Order: sequence, then C-alpha cells, then structure tokens
Amino acid sequence: MVIKSLEELIFVKQSSLLVGKTLGEVAKHLRPGIRLKALDVIAEEFIRCNGGEPAFKGYRGFPATLCISLNDVVVHGIPDHTEIREGDLVSVDCGVKINGMYGDYAYSFRIGNMDDKIVKLMNVTKESLYLGIKQATTGNTTGDIGFAIQHHVEQQGYSVVRELVGHGIGNVLHDKPEVLNYGKKGNGAKLEKGMLLCIEPMINMGRKEVYQARDGWTIRTKDGKPSAHYEHMVMVDDQQPKVLSTYEFIENNIKNNKWLNNQL
Repeated sequence: MVIKSLEELIFVKQSSLLVGKTLGEVAKHLRPGIRLKALDVIAEEFIRCNGGEPAFKGYRGFPATLCISLNDVVVHGIPDHTEIREGDLVSVDCGVKINGMYGDYAYSFRIGNMDDKIVKLMNVTKESLYLGIKQATTGNTTGDIGFAIQHHVEQQGYSVVRELVGHGIGNVLHDKPEVLNYGKKGNGAKLEKGMLLCIEPMINMGRKEVYQARDGWTIRTKDGKPSAHYEHMVMVDDQQPKVLSTYEFIENNIKNNKWLNNQL
C-alpha cells in the first residue's frame, strides 16, 4: 500500500503503536515456566482492551493472537502449553487492526543465560534489519533491501531463509510487494514514496533450509539449529525511510525483567 492521506497514516501509526505496546506487555511476563498459551491470552486481552483487534487470529485459519517461535522454530509457532525455559530464544510476532489499518512486527528475546553463539546470531539479525531499512528510499528496489540483509548475515556465517519474506502492509495484512531478505542490487520492485513495508529478516544459525510442521503453520530449520527474527514497519521516503514501528516499549520492559535485562 502507498499512503495517500494523513488519515491513513494516522490509523497505521495507531495500529503500529499498539503492536509495540502489546509486545512490551509480553516482555513483562517472559520468564522460565510461563506457558506460551498464557502469553497469547495476555496479548489478546491487551489488544482488545486498547481498542484493537488481533490481526493474526483467524487469518487463513491461524488459531492465535501471537506467533511465538522457540529456538529452531523460524516463524508461525502456535502458542500452546509449552513452558519457556532458561536459555530459550523466543521470537514473538504480533499483528493488530484498528480502523481498517494493520500493524505487524516482531522481536526476538533471550531468556536468562544463553550460549554466546546464539546471542551473536540475534545481534547480527537485528543489525541486518536496520541495514535493510536504510535501503527503503524512493527509487531503490526491494533487491537493494535484500542484498543489504543477505550480505551482512552471510559475512558472519549465517544463512537467510528463502521461503519466507517481508511484505507490504496497510489496509490488508499482507500486501505487495514481497520483500525478500536476499537478492541483488537493483532487482525486484521499485520503491515509491509513501509505500508501507514490513522488513523482517529471518536468519538461521545453520543451513537455510526449513520445513513446515504437520500443524500446517510452524516453520522449523531442517538442521534443528536456532533461528532469529526481527521486524519493523517502514514507510519509504526520499532521503531517509520512516520507521513507523517502535521497540521502545519492548526494550523498556526488558530492562525491568531480570530474565531479559542482559540482552540490551
């Protein structure tokens, strides 16, 4: 979607802000022993109490408000009665709808003490997100975004998932163009001013290959090694892209959670 009015931009910002606040609320509760389903209930109640609708719940049959993906789960993990354990890598993806406009982004958390190799994977994935965002300017292409992400993570020895991509967003949850996390400079769709994108590197510690579990949703790495996922909502602009999403609420609550505060 290309933003064409101030009203559209206001509504998108409202949805985006509620996603950030919801992920911040989840960050308050992340700890060993909490069940994934409990986090999902917390998120749904928070979204509805703040005037939004969960965007993922019921979308193409998805049964939950959040996608919660542990360790070797890349994305689309369904919250169940699994308990979080110390050392887990927990990626949480959230979507919200307000006034017909969508917000959608994700953050990866580490619970307590974690292997330094996994910490590095998370850091490099987050760095690649911001390198990709820098390319979201008028006249560039989706290939410029993908190249920046791929170049950074592969230099560090990690791999980019091919089957899953970022996307446009706005009055639909998943819009054109697809935003690959790999590619060549100058390839792909041309970026227009006002275009809304979800840029979301999904980066594996080991091989790039993934598979879908029998539930029809959960995507895992084929080699069983961890995967990290970060996502921001970005509006394409002439000189510098505008990041419409925020990690402020997440990272403020990370500081106040003893199981998370070693990751900032």
